[in-house]
This record gives sequence, structure tokens and C-alpha cells, in this order.
Amino acid sequence: MTRFRKSHPALLAALIMIGLLAHGSRAQAATETLTVAGGCFWCVESDFESVKGVRSAVSGYTGGKTANPTYKEVSRGGTGHYEAVQITFDNAQVSRDQILHLFFRSIDPTDAGGQFCDRGESYRSAVFVSNTAQKAAADKAKSNAAGALGRKVVTPILDAAKFYKAEEYHQDYYKGTKLVLTRFGPKRQSEAYKLYREGCGRDARVEALWGKDAPFIGH
Repeated sequence: MTRFRKSHPALLAALIMIGLLAHGSRAQAATETLTVAGGCFWCVESDFESVKGVRSAVSGYTGGKTANPTYKEVSRGGTGHYEAVQITFDNAQVSRDQILHLFFRSIDPTDAGGQFCDRGESYRSAVFVSNTAQKAAADKAKSNAAGALGRKVVTPILDAAKFYKAEEYHQDYYKGTKLVLTRFGPKRQSEAYKLYREGCGRDARVEALWGKDAPFIGH
């Protein structure tokens, strides 16, 4: 009995640690990451950070051939990269199918040359998939989008490639407070973002295309 009493705290601590590790593994298994490209990554990040169950939305670059690309290199063209957003979400709160449904209805998937006022390779739309389950879900979402529009959807489903996080000033740009120079004069980032989004015609085009099914108007 004496030995058991002495070892009991250590045994209890070990059991607690095992329980915590098991809980952590379950929590990790419940999360999933999906990378999408929908034009300006500021807008895609803003849209998906508003979705319940999304744990993070990170702006970055993917699908290209240049290692550690900069914004200037990507936007100039020639690197092959897309402006993309890596979305990590909790499957218990929002499903992969729901994320993809929202994505297709937040862009113009009929446009192969860019998105809205932003043209060129870095602004093309795409879904990047990491496994067969994501591929099947993306194909289904694309088919559903084409059926809903009654038009050909050109957004490709591509194999996931290395994702490079964009510069820090691009992260959460839509709610930033730093002053930036715009054609309307100095503005806070959040104000500049709203002016850009409206001026680029993103919401107007999405609403015209998707009507009441457009999920993120005004983000």
C-alpha cells in the first residue's frame, strides 16, 4: 500500500498527460487546411475569416516555380504563382463542402484571365487540393457551380504546391490601421481596402453573377 500511495501522484499525472495528448490529437484531426486562389488575397482572407469555424486564413503565394517569391515578383508576372489563401477550419463547425461552396460563390469562376479589375496570372482563380477527398469535393463543388450558373466554370482544380506566406503587411490588411497613400490621399489600411474592393467591382460582379447566393457582399 505504501508503494502505491507514493506512486499514485505520478500515475495520476501520467494519465492526465495521456488524456491531454489524446484530446489534442482529436482536435488536430478535426482541423483541415484548404488553399484557394480567388484574385486579391486581401479579399479572400477577409471573406473567410468571417466564417464560423475558420481558425485562420493566411495570405500567400502558391503554384509557381520561384522559391520564396516576393509580392513585387509575383505581381510583375513570370513566377507562375497565384495570390492564394490557406484556410484552416474546424470540420466540426464548417465542412470542406461548405468552404468550397462559399468559395465558388465569392468569385467569378467563369473568368480565366484574372478576377474583377485584377488581370494576369497571379490573379487567376484555382482550388489546390492535397488528397483524393479534397479533389472529389472540389470537383463536386465546381460541377455544382457550373450547374447553378448554367455556364462553363474555368476555375481549375490543381494539386497542392508549396505555399509561401506573404509579407506581414498583407496579413489582415482589411482591418489594418497603418496609413497608406492612395489616389484619394492618405488612408488607413482598412479604409484603403474598402475603396479598393469597391473600385475593383468585386462585390458588384459577384452579386450580378450569384444574386442572393453571394455570401460575402460588403466584406
